[in-house]
Formats: sequence, C-alpha cells, structure tokens
Amino acid sequence: MPLYRYTATRRDGTRFKGEGEASDKESLFRELRKDGALVLSTSEVSRGFTLSRLVTFFGSVSTQEKITFTRNLSAMLGAGLSLARALTVLTKQTRNPYFKKTLILLEDDIKKGLPLHEGMKKAPSTFPPLMVAMVRAGEESGSLSKSLSVVAMQLERAHTLAKKVRGAMIYPAIVVTVMIAIGILMLIFVVPALSATFVELNVELPRSTQIIIVLSEVLKNHAPLALLVALCVGVLIYGAARTVLGKRFLHHFILLIPIIGTIIKEVNAARTARTLASLLSAGVPALGALSITRDVVQNVHYRAIIKEAEELVEKGAPFSEAFTRREDIYPIIFSEMIAVGEETGKLSEMLVNVADFYEGEVEQKTKDMSTVIEPFLMVFIGAGVGFFAVSMISPIYSLSSGI
Repeated sequence: MPLYRYTATRRDGTRFKGEGEASDKESLFRELRKDGALVLSTSEVSRGFTLSRLVTFFGSVSTQEKITFTRNLSAMLGAGLSLARALTVLTKQTRNPYFKKTLILLEDDIKKGLPLHEGMKKAPSTFPPLMVAMVRAGEESGSLSKSLSVVAMQLERAHTLAKKVRGAMIYPAIVVTVMIAIGILMLIFVVPALSATFVELNVELPRSTQIIIVLSEVLKNHAPLALLVALCVGVLIYGAARTVLGKRFLHHFILLIPIIGTIIKEVNAARTARTLASLLSAGVPALGALSITRDVVQNVHYRAIIKEAEELVEKGAPFSEAFTRREDIYPIIFSEMIAVGEETGKLSEMLVNVADFYEGEVEQKTKDMSTVIEPFLMVFIGAGVGFFAVSMISPIYSLSSGI
C-alpha cells in the first residue's frame, strides 16, 4: 500500500505534517477528515526497491486497457461527470499498477488546472500521439467526449486489424517451427547412425550429404558452441535490422513476399486512411494530421511517403499528390479516392470509405490465408524433406550398385 506524506490543518487552524498509508489519496483524505483535519497537500513517499515499484517500472498498458479507459472516460464525461471525478473513478477500477500510477499523476495534473492533453503528453508510452492530438482538438472545440469516443473506435479498429493479421500468421509459423525442430532432432539422433555406417563401408559421399553430416556433428558434439553462434547471428541480424539501411531493406523485402506483402500494403493503407480521417474530422490541421499519421505507421517506406506529403501540403499541393507518385506502395484506389475527396470537399468521409474498404479486404484475405498459403508450405516442406532424403539415401544406392 502506498505511503503518503501530507500537510493538513486541524479545526483550530493549526497546521501539522504527518505520514500515512492508504490505497489512494482520496482514501487518505477521508481518513483525515474523520479526525477533523483538512489536507492541504500530499506527496507519495518512495520506499526504495520493492516488487510493486519493479512492476511499475517495467509495466505497460495493453491496447485493450487503453480502449476500455477511453470508452469509459467518454461515457462518464457525456453523462455529466467532471473530468477529475471521472479520472478518480477510473483510477480505482484499474488493476494494472503501472496504469494506476499514470492515472494518479494525470489526475493530479488536472486538479492543478492543466489541460488533459498536456497531462497525457507526459506519458507517451501510455497515450500515443494520436490520442493526445484528438483530446486536444476535443478540448479546444468543447467536444471532448465525442473526440474520446472517436479515439476509442480508432484504437479498437487498429487492434482488431492487428489481431487478424497475427492470427493468420500463427498457422504457417507453427508449421515452419515444427519442421525446423524435427530437422534438428534428425540431425542429432538419426544422421550420426547413418554417417557411422557410411564410414565403416568407406562410401564416397556427395557434397549435400557431407554438408548434412557436418551440421549433425556440430549440433551433437558442439551444442553449446552452435547455440552461441546462432545467438550471435540472431543478435547481429537484429542489430542490423534496427539500422536505417537495415530497416529499409527488411521493410522492402516484406513488401515483396507473396500474399504477405499484399496484406501489409492493405493494412498500412487502412491505417493511414483511418488515422487521417479521425484527425481531420476532429479539426486537427492537415500538417499535424500527417505528422501524427507518420508516427502511427511502422514501415519506413510509408513514413517516407507521408513525410513527402507533409512537405507538398506545406507548399500548397493537394493531399493526393505524394500518394499518386508511389502507387507501388499505396494502391491506386487510395490516391484516387483522396483526390475525389479533395475535389468534392469530403476528404474525411472518403478516407473513412477507403479505410473500411481495405479493412474488409484484409479481413477476407486473413480468413483465406490458411487455404492460400498451404500449397506454398507443402512445397517448402517437400523441398526440405526431399533434400534430406536424397542426400542420405543416394550413398546407399551407390553402395548397392557397387555390390
């Protein structure tokens, strides 16, 4: 339970200081009021390294928790509760210690007169730029409840889309993982027995068989070294993938993968359109909307296009110009719909239509992915099994023909 240091006044007006444990500040206030004291200020006392502080330090807030928080805050404000009171209620309901700590700090900022979006800016890992911008637009227009509702919808749609893509990748990932595990087991337990037989009979081995036997000997006799090498290679690849050049190569390679690349393009198109539509409809300026959208997309090539769109819009060019130039990344219909929206003055509505269309396309493709990708997996597995079988059986055939 947190420990608080407080300053309060008694009924006779005398001021005093003290410390006390309470589940939250409001509980502390209630306890002191029972004794006739009025709290003037409070601060939480650090207790050094504890398990709860460790959880708070390494904690995180899931997307689902953010969606629930945003929806509930929108509903409470719409029902007439004050912002401070609504945050107090949501803080009590939160079970995540890290999120609870963040909300307590946010509540303190609101009580000090700070706008909600300014308080949210202090916790960028919990409140993304999209949420901060939408909240700011809602506060400035006097429609905070509506803006929060739009944010919740945006987060939920993005979360649903990501879950569908991850779900579609589970089947091929499991198949490939099992195949690799079986291959390693065969190299450790099956190949050594066959290689011993080849040595005894002095059989001439083809190059592919020699490669398999060398891999088998390394895994069986130098397992720690093999694990260390694999770990080092993994760390090097991970480090290279985090460099600017490595990211560009990796993200471009992903876009070239059959089926997967198409889905990634449609996911990014849907995410770009949905984010821009939400921000523009909330009254966020075009340049600010593009800047925030650039932070939302993950692929560096999409970020570069949106950055180019920012520069063009700043010069007075239409929204669609940058997207029209890169129809290899953004589908043709994306730029055409934006151009129509600009011409008709209904850009936000057109972006919503684009987002709905591509989200539907992704949903359909992820449903069919297991059926579509199965032949590719069969070819991959067949090639691996065939290579192993030919490599290990061909020396036996050579021996038989020699007899």
